[in-house]
Amino acid sequence: MKKLTTIYDIASALGITVSTVSRALRDFPGTSESTRKTVVDMAAKLDYRPNKLASALKSGKTYIIGIIVPSIEAHFFASIIHSIEDELKESGYSIIVCQSSESRSKEVKGLNTLLETQVDGIMASLALETTDDVSHFQEVINQNKPLILFDRVHDSLKVPTVTINDFRAGFLAASHLIEKGYKRIAFVTTSHKIKIFGERLEGYKQALRMNNMAIYQEDIILGGLSIKDGRFGVSKLLRNENRPDAIIAGDDFTALGVARKLREAGLEPPIIGVMGFANEVFSSYVSPSLSTVDQHPDLIGKECVKLFLEMIKQANPYDKLTQIIVEPTIVDRQSTRSYLEQKVV
Repeated sequence: MKKLTTIYDIASALGITVSTVSRALRDFPGTSESTRKTVVDMAAKLDYRPNKLASALKSGKTYIIGIIVPSIEAHFFASIIHSIEDELKESGYSIIVCQSSESRSKEVKGLNTLLETQVDGIMASLALETTDDVSHFQEVINQNKPLILFDRVHDSLKVPTVTINDFRAGFLAASHLIEKGYKRIAFVTTSHKIKIFGERLEGYKQALRMNNMAIYQEDIILGGLSIKDGRFGVSKLLRNENRPDAIIAGDDFTALGVARKLREAGLEPPIIGVMGFANEVFSSYVSPSLSTVDQHPDLIGKECVKLFLEMIKQANPYDKLTQIIVEPTIVDRQSTRSYLEQKVV
């Protein structure tokens, strides 16, 4: 096994002190450019790699942030991760990402792994299974490490948050369909008691009320969030005596399942309009292209980093419990083009 190069090896090769090597590698003020270049060149020649663990033990900081998301496959969460990593680079931080796959047990395991790695802070979006018991996150607070929740949060955890105005998102989705002329709008979403999905559903109901439209319980299908669940939701809706002429899905994957099942039934959008959430990459490429709610993941990532950098400046990172709310916007595509509009085109 090859012996790792240390700063002592670099100092010996150059005939200078270890402290000089250390200052040069850290670009310490007062170090001449020629000395810095000589040390850096020798470090490269000897294949020197900084021992981050030793540095962390000495400074108490690893300059690593842990991120927990339900799925790295979803463009929404992948975009947030990319944004966080990009924003943290300027401050010298790296990231470690854990995926819960919507499982509370995997979320707990990932959190414990991150804490054992001695990360300097954690940013997390809760799994669908994490509804009532969020006690595992309390350990982060107990260790006085910054914990920031984004998108899916829990009111019992008194920590800074970055969320979407999900009530507004549901309201905008339903209002968009009403403006397009659809008269009976269904909603296919998750049965899990995650705050954001409940708020979207309430926003949808409020839009119907404000437009004097009836809310039919049989038009609200509660299940899961997947292509399969979208197909299942449509199957149930089409069995109703009075079928809807538009469907809002809990996310874009569910909306894709909805659209596919409608196509098989000869009711391809926009004959029955379909609306999703998240503006996944595929939503603009499927046919017909999918109207959706853009939740601006890049901005969520940036705001998470701002909160973290503020928290580490405080003796108690939880002195200020900032709650940032990002406003959603509608992305209007073919799947909600009214039947009359389609005829004109």
